[in-house]
Amino acid sequence: MTPEEFPLLADVFPALTANILRLLDPDDTVLIDQVPALRYHGVCTCTATCHNLLTAPQGSPTPYLCELEENDKAVIWLNLDPTATVIVDSEVLDDRVL
Repeated sequence: MTPEEFPLLADVFPALTANILRLLDPDDTVLIDQVPALRYHGVCTCTATCHNLLTAPQGSPTPYLCELEENDKAVIWLNLDPTATVIVDSEVLDDRVL
């Protein structure tokens, strides 16, 4: 599949996408600008217990983490590529943000 053939994350998980946008630092325009265009590549299958939502092909490097908090509690982790500017996947820590 080409990247354009994957559905938008916003179409598959609209509430999650809205919450990511709401919780990102408003000054972080690099991440905010890409959220509406993120493609959903499915759930990670690296292990039976992994449930990350992929926004890049499985196996993409993710050395950086952006923690999104609500009421001082982490609710979403965004894993970022080696440049720390591209969201590669997200891990939902609190199902209420879905």
